[in-house]
Amino acid sequence: MIQTPENDPPCGLTVLSLLSILTGLVAGVICGSFRLLLEWSDGLRTAFALGPWHGFPAGLLLILASSLASFLAALMVRRLAPLASGSGIPHVEAVLAGSTTPASAGLIPVKFVGGLLAIGGGLALGREGPSVQMGATAANTIGRVLRLGRSDCRVLLAAGAGAGLATAFNAPGAGAIFVLEELVGRFEARTVCSALGASVSAILVARAMLGGNPDFMVSVAPAVIDVSTQLLFLLTGLAMGVLSVLYNRTVLTTLRFAEGLPVGVETRAALIGALAGVVVWLTPHLAGGGDWLTQSAINGTIAWSVISGLFVLRLALGALSYAAATPGGLFAPMLALGALAGLGCGDIAHVLEPRLAGDTAPFVIVGMAAMFAGSVRAPLTGIILVTEMTNATSLLLPLLSGSFAAMLVADGMQEAPIYEALRNRAAVAKR
Repeated sequence: MIQTPENDPPCGLTVLSLLSILTGLVAGVICGSFRLLLEWSDGLRTAFALGPWHGFPAGLLLILASSLASFLAALMVRRLAPLASGSGIPHVEAVLAGSTTPASAGLIPVKFVGGLLAIGGGLALGREGPSVQMGATAANTIGRVLRLGRSDCRVLLAAGAGAGLATAFNAPGAGAIFVLEELVGRFEARTVCSALGASVSAILVARAMLGGNPDFMVSVAPAVIDVSTQLLFLLTGLAMGVLSVLYNRTVLTTLRFAEGLPVGVETRAALIGALAGVVVWLTPHLAGGGDWLTQSAINGTIAWSVISGLFVLRLALGALSYAAATPGGLFAPMLALGALAGLGCGDIAHVLEPRLAGDTAPFVIVGMAAMFAGSVRAPLTGIILVTEMTNATSLLLPLLSGSFAAMLVADGMQEAPIYEALRNRAAVAKR
């Protein structure tokens, strides 16, 4: 392994910014390819579930395929790169905090293939966790190859992580803010320029591969929100705060339960994969990261009578999927839950305020950002991320009030941010 100089003087801002562009280009190729293949595998899985394997007993092959994919993903992680398990964001945060060492470049193929197997097989996991960790690992590898000092490597690593998030959601602004707000927790010129350079260059590569459309289309322009309706968005944020605490506690409780089972990691993953396979078989659109659910909630095509059932199903499936110890993140499933809950709040809001004319999309969008703010405790990232994903630029005030309310509730309930809680679990497990 190439050693990183301990006390070398840091690079100048111009040199580091140019290196961040290189980092973004590499992260864009890796993470853009990952997303492209995930979209292909999701489409193929859904096509099979709705087509030749829809009936019995052919549908049992879907269950077997999902189980085998999860088994192989967990096996790869355990034998080749244990740090590739789960989201990867807590590990990146721990590296930047100086409490652990960066992953080697060997993590990237394990995270890439393992994530394709797990998420493509139907587990309710997000693409952003693998993208963030692969981007960070690629950036650190570049820094080591160029024999940069430790401080420069850390700045590049953070920038690479942001580039991964930007590519995962086609959201360059959110990628840069994520670095500053969540990963390093401070604003300084070197980090700001590097994060911006990496995110922008990664997006240019990703958009050349994937196109530049927002992740979700808002077909009806959100209505102009006056002062009297802000209370409804504030109440939506309060509800999201409670649900974000429920989400965090469900994930952590499921992890503790799963780790206590008297079976190996691979067997556990295979069993959870089989459950995901049942979902793929019976309701294929409900499997995977949850983009279909989010778009349907934005469109308002989900009946109010099934919202609670879908929320419980995705909450349970998401927590179990994360407990499978395969590569996969929490953002996308979390946003899908926020969209569902926001749709429910929108339906209630229109009973209380009929002049909103049945447009629930603003409540869905606010629900997504508020769920993120309550769970992750990074409201700026959540607001910019959701705005870029939906192109709903007219909802700034509702997004601010909803995110504020969600954070207020989550903090009042003394719930730790999800990545801090996961990072603490990992630290305890090492002792």
